[in-house]
Amino acid sequence: MHCPHCGNMDDKVLESRQNSSGTTIRRRRECLSCHYRYTSYERIEEKPLMVIKRDGRREPFDVQKLERGIQTSLEKRDISQNAVENLIHEVEDESMIQAGSKREISSQAIGELVLKKLYVVDPVAYVRFASVYRMFDNVSQFIQEIGKLSLPRK
Repeated sequence: MHCPHCGNMDDKVLESRQNSSGTTIRRRRECLSCHYRYTSYERIEEKPLMVIKRDGRREPFDVQKLERGIQTSLEKRDISQNAVENLIHEVEDESMIQAGSKREISSQAIGELVLKKLYVVDPVAYVRFASVYRMFDNVSQFIQEIGKLSLPRK
Protein backbone atom coordinates (compact mmCIF):
# COMPACT_ATOMS: atom_id res chain seq x y z
CA MET A 1 0.00 0.00 0.00
CA HIS A 2 1.48 3.36 -1.05
CA CYS A 3 1.45 6.15 1.52
CA PRO A 4 -0.77 8.93 0.11
CA HIS A 5 1.60 11.52 1.63
CA CYS A 6 5.11 10.36 0.63
CA GLY A 7 4.48 7.32 -1.61
CA ASN A 8 6.55 4.92 0.50
CA MET A 9 5.29 1.33 0.52
CA ASP A 10 6.32 0.46 4.07
CA ASP A 11 3.51 0.82 6.57
CA LYS A 12 2.04 -0.87 9.60
CA VAL A 13 -1.58 -1.60 10.41
CA LEU A 14 -2.64 0.08 13.65
CA GLU A 15 -6.24 -1.12 13.76
CA SER A 16 -8.63 -3.31 11.71
CA ARG A 17 -12.43 -3.30 11.91
CA GLN A 18 -15.19 -4.98 9.95
CA ASN A 19 -18.27 -3.01 8.95
CA SER A 20 -21.59 -4.14 10.44
CA SER A 21 -22.52 -6.31 7.42
CA GLY A 22 -19.10 -7.98 7.31
CA THR A 23 -18.47 -7.04 3.67
CA THR A 24 -15.67 -4.51 4.23
CA ILE A 25 -12.62 -4.26 6.47
CA ARG A 26 -11.42 -0.79 7.47
CA ARG A 27 -7.71 -0.56 8.33
CA ARG A 28 -5.91 2.36 9.99
CA ARG A 29 -2.32 2.47 8.75
CA GLU A 30 0.81 4.43 9.56
CA CYS A 31 3.64 5.06 7.11
CA LEU A 32 6.95 3.90 8.58
CA SER A 33 8.83 6.60 6.68
CA CYS A 34 6.87 9.84 7.32
CA HIS A 35 4.51 8.58 10.09
CA TYR A 36 1.44 9.83 8.20
CA ARG A 37 -1.74 8.00 9.24
CA TYR A 38 -4.39 7.00 6.72
CA THR A 39 -7.31 4.63 6.25
CA SER A 40 -7.67 1.86 3.67
CA TYR A 41 -10.67 -0.35 2.91
CA GLU A 42 -10.63 -3.98 1.83
CA ARG A 43 -13.57 -5.67 0.06
CA ILE A 44 -14.20 -8.96 -1.66
CA GLU A 45 -14.02 -8.63 -5.42
CA GLU A 46 -16.78 -10.73 -6.89
CA LYS A 47 -16.60 -12.19 -10.36
CA PRO A 48 -19.69 -11.29 -12.37
CA LEU A 49 -22.14 -14.01 -13.33
CA MET A 50 -21.56 -14.90 -16.98
CA VAL A 51 -24.28 -16.17 -19.31
CA ILE A 52 -23.32 -18.70 -21.98
CA LYS A 53 -25.43 -17.95 -25.05
CA ARG A 54 -26.67 -20.56 -27.53
CA ASP A 55 -23.88 -19.72 -29.98
CA GLY A 56 -21.21 -20.15 -27.27
CA ARG A 57 -20.61 -16.45 -26.62
CA ARG A 58 -20.32 -15.35 -23.01
CA GLU A 59 -21.74 -12.10 -21.70
CA PRO A 60 -22.32 -10.69 -18.22
CA PHE A 61 -25.70 -11.42 -16.62
CA ASP A 62 -27.95 -8.41 -17.22
CA VAL A 63 -30.92 -8.18 -14.87
CA GLN A 64 -32.44 -5.38 -17.02
CA LYS A 65 -32.47 -7.71 -20.04
CA LEU A 66 -34.19 -10.37 -17.94
CA GLU A 67 -36.71 -7.80 -16.71
CA ARG A 68 -37.48 -6.60 -20.26
CA GLY A 69 -38.26 -10.15 -21.39
CA ILE A 70 -40.49 -10.84 -18.43
CA GLN A 71 -42.24 -7.45 -18.68
CA THR A 72 -42.92 -8.05 -22.38
CA SER A 73 -44.54 -11.41 -21.66
CA LEU A 74 -46.65 -9.83 -18.89
CA GLU A 75 -47.72 -6.82 -20.99
CA LYS A 76 -51.41 -5.94 -20.47
CA ARG A 77 -51.76 -8.71 -17.87
CA ASP A 78 -53.17 -8.03 -14.40
CA ILE A 79 -49.99 -8.81 -12.46
CA SER A 80 -48.72 -6.43 -9.76
CA GLN A 81 -45.33 -4.78 -10.11
CA ASN A 82 -44.40 -6.30 -6.76
CA ALA A 83 -45.09 -9.81 -8.10
CA VAL A 84 -42.97 -9.05 -11.20
CA GLU A 85 -40.07 -7.81 -9.08
CA ASN A 86 -40.28 -10.89 -6.85
CA LEU A 87 -40.24 -13.13 -9.92
CA ILE A 88 -37.17 -11.34 -11.31
CA HIS A 89 -35.32 -11.59 -7.98
CA GLU A 90 -36.19 -15.27 -7.63
CA VAL A 91 -34.84 -16.01 -11.13
CA GLU A 92 -31.69 -13.97 -10.42
CA ASP A 93 -31.10 -15.73 -7.08
CA GLU A 94 -31.70 -19.21 -8.49
CA SER A 95 -29.39 -18.42 -11.44
CA MET A 96 -26.61 -17.51 -9.00
CA ILE A 97 -27.18 -20.72 -7.05
CA GLN A 98 -27.19 -22.89 -10.21
CA ALA A 99 -24.03 -21.18 -11.51
CA GLY A 100 -22.20 -22.00 -8.28
CA SER A 101 -18.50 -21.31 -7.99
CA LYS A 102 -18.00 -21.43 -11.78
CA ARG A 103 -20.07 -18.21 -11.99
CA GLU A 104 -21.41 -19.33 -15.41
CA ILE A 105 -24.91 -20.35 -16.43
CA SER A 106 -26.43 -21.11 -19.82
CA SER A 107 -29.11 -18.86 -21.26
CA GLN A 108 -31.23 -22.00 -21.63
CA ALA A 109 -31.10 -22.61 -17.87
CA ILE A 110 -32.20 -19.03 -17.21
CA GLY A 111 -35.02 -19.37 -19.76
CA GLU A 112 -36.24 -22.56 -18.09
CA LEU A 113 -36.20 -20.85 -14.69
CA VAL A 114 -38.31 -18.00 -16.09
CA LEU A 115 -40.76 -20.44 -17.66
CA LYS A 116 -41.10 -22.36 -14.40
CA LYS A 117 -41.91 -19.14 -12.52
CA LEU A 118 -44.26 -17.75 -15.19
CA TYR A 119 -46.15 -21.06 -15.32
CA VAL A 120 -47.23 -20.43 -11.74
CA VAL A 121 -47.81 -16.66 -12.04
CA ASP A 122 -49.71 -16.32 -15.33
CA PRO A 123 -50.44 -18.94 -18.02
CA VAL A 124 -50.78 -16.38 -20.83
CA ALA A 125 -47.40 -14.83 -19.97
CA TYR A 126 -45.95 -18.34 -19.85
CA VAL A 127 -47.11 -19.08 -23.43
CA ARG A 128 -45.91 -15.68 -24.64
CA PHE A 129 -42.46 -16.16 -23.13
CA ALA A 130 -42.26 -19.77 -24.33
CA SER A 131 -43.12 -18.72 -27.90
CA VAL A 132 -40.13 -16.36 -28.04
CA TYR A 133 -37.74 -18.42 -25.92
CA ARG A 134 -38.42 -21.67 -27.78
CA MET A 135 -38.71 -19.85 -31.13
CA PHE A 136 -42.15 -21.13 -32.16
CA ASP A 137 -42.57 -21.00 -35.93
CA ASN A 138 -46.01 -22.56 -36.38
CA VAL A 139 -49.41 -22.72 -34.69
CA SER A 140 -49.07 -26.38 -33.69
CA GLN A 141 -46.25 -25.44 -31.31
CA PHE A 142 -48.57 -22.93 -29.61
CA ILE A 143 -51.31 -25.56 -29.36
CA GLN A 144 -48.89 -28.08 -27.88
CA GLU A 145 -47.68 -25.57 -25.27
CA ILE A 146 -51.24 -24.57 -24.37
CA GLY A 147 -52.05 -28.27 -23.98
CA LYS A 148 -49.40 -28.47 -21.27
CA LEU A 149 -51.30 -25.81 -19.31
CA SER A 150 -54.25 -28.15 -18.79
CA LEU A 151 -51.93 -30.50 -16.88
CA PRO A 152 -51.85 -30.03 -13.06
CA ARG A 153 -49.47 -27.22 -12.03
CA LYS A 154 -46.42 -28.07 -9.95
